[in-house]
Amino acid sequence: MDASSELGEFLKSRRAALRPEDVGIATAPARRRVAGLRREELALLAGVSITHYTRLEQGRAAGVSDSVLEAIARTLRLTEDETAHLKDLARPAAPRRPAAPRAEHASASARRLLAAMTDVPALLLDRRGDVLAWNRLGHALLAAHLPWQAPETPGARPNVVRMLFLDEEYRARYTDWKEEAHLAVASLRLVAGRHPDDRALAELIGRLSIQSEEFTALWARHPVRTCVSGTKSLRHPAVGALELGFENLCLPGTADQRMITYTAEPGSPSDAALRLLAATAVPAAREDLPALDPR
Repeated sequence: MDASSELGEFLKSRRAALRPEDVGIATAPARRRVAGLRREELALLAGVSITHYTRLEQGRAAGVSDSVLEAIARTLRLTEDETAHLKDLARPAAPRRPAAPRAEHASASARRLLAAMTDVPALLLDRRGDVLAWNRLGHALLAAHLPWQAPETPGARPNVVRMLFLDEEYRARYTDWKEEAHLAVASLRLVAGRHPDDRALAELIGRLSIQSEEFTALWARHPVRTCVSGTKSLRHPAVGALELGFENLCLPGTADQRMITYTAEPGSPSDAALRLLAATAVPAAREDLPALDPR
């Protein structure tokens, strides 16, 4: 995940997606040799020199100012997330040797909170999407086909992005798999731009690129988006269709750990299905419960 090459590819993808007519440029389509805007057209509209813009597409962004990046972002009609991503790529942290992947753990307090949420499915994830812990209902809702203790083995933890592309039972949970996959890749792109030296993240992306053509195709489109809340449409093999709201809750004082929770509209069919799942899910035996991390 070289920031300089990522910067050039990101800018090219967004320039190719913007049609001349979208920005008031009248052209004869048959005479155009490139998709989207030409470099010189974009530079002119953004008010920067073609030389300066070309350097950016070549990944040479040293000394670029906020005003230049924001002018380019406005011209490309980037979203807030995409603009933040552009700045991350243009001004990455000082290069350093990637640290060896270090296993993260769920704190004792986070585990207690998960266990106390008896009527709310919940998972604790790190920034890469590795599942650090889940509660009984979260496990039953999304991953009952996996062992309860699966998050306790750092080298083989479930990863929600990897499962979405490579685990048939998990991906079958999502009614609109294509939208879910697009959002997962877009979120991963944003994280990768912020943490270009995260070796474990790079390894995850590399493995998915080799093992899934669907992931590779989506990754090449450079989607960028974060989503902290919304609705998930799920199909559960035991209780049927569910329409659940979700919230991503960031845990302060951690390395970008977040808890994702799922709730149903009170009195709705999804609420009834969730209650049925809670009543029928097999509780983990006490001896199977993971030991609490003392931190």
